[in-house]
Amino acid sequence: METDANMKNIYAVTIRDRNYIENIFETLMLYISKDRQARIKSFYRKEDSYRALLADVLIRTIIFRDLGINNSDIIFHTNEYGKPILSNEKGFHFNISHSMEWVVCTTSDRPIGIDIEYIQPIDFDIAKRFFSMDEYEDLMKVCINRRLSYFYDLWTLKESYIKAIGKGLSIPLHSFYCKVGDDGIIRTDENMDGWIFSQYNVDSNYKLSVCESKEGEQRTKDINVIGISELCDTFMSGFKENVSPSLR
Repeated sequence: METDANMKNIYAVTIRDRNYIENIFETLMLYISKDRQARIKSFYRKEDSYRALLADVLIRTIIFRDLGINNSDIIFHTNEYGKPILSNEKGFHFNISHSMEWVVCTTSDRPIGIDIEYIQPIDFDIAKRFFSMDEYEDLMKVCINRRLSYFYDLWTLKESYIKAIGKGLSIPLHSFYCKVGDDGIIRTDENMDGWIFSQYNVDSNYKLSVCESKEGEQRTKDINVIGISELCDTFMSGFKENVSPSLR
């Protein structure tokens, strides 16, 4: 199946079924590289290992589906800032994020970044450290009932941007500015003119933001929510042609 060059895709997998992933964990590990296995097993918390493994399973399945590259031939490398890149195909861009019960991935023919965060109480003083002064002032102007939600709007937007440009936290989060207006329009400072942002609702307890290069016009599909058993069955089937419908 060919990739639509003007399409960005967003995929999401939930890992609420802990028993399922526990039972299949060691089998899935056989399908990924030794280096990645070591990384996954290095996590102290099992939940972190599960999320990392499913992220690998998801992107490998997408790469086979979109690019026809067999699992054994999929090779990743990282840039100097640690962003994963597919070695086999220079025109294929992807980014992954995970938080609590969700693993998400976005793909495109141009640079792109994604971030998902579980909404949980925080000390708003953290915004003084990581947000620009304008962003912090905007946050403090938001009514207290909406302030936590708005904090995660800003956080995921900013994270998606530094992931899209591929330089990670070498770019301080307070060095650029985002704002979500009452009309839902996302505004940024002039240094970010080459990028566009969008937000999606995958779960009311989470915030999900995507940043992508503005070059050309790109159509966006809804989020493809994939069941964990469906994904893993497809992955282990040997990447045969009968890819499940929700991955098409």
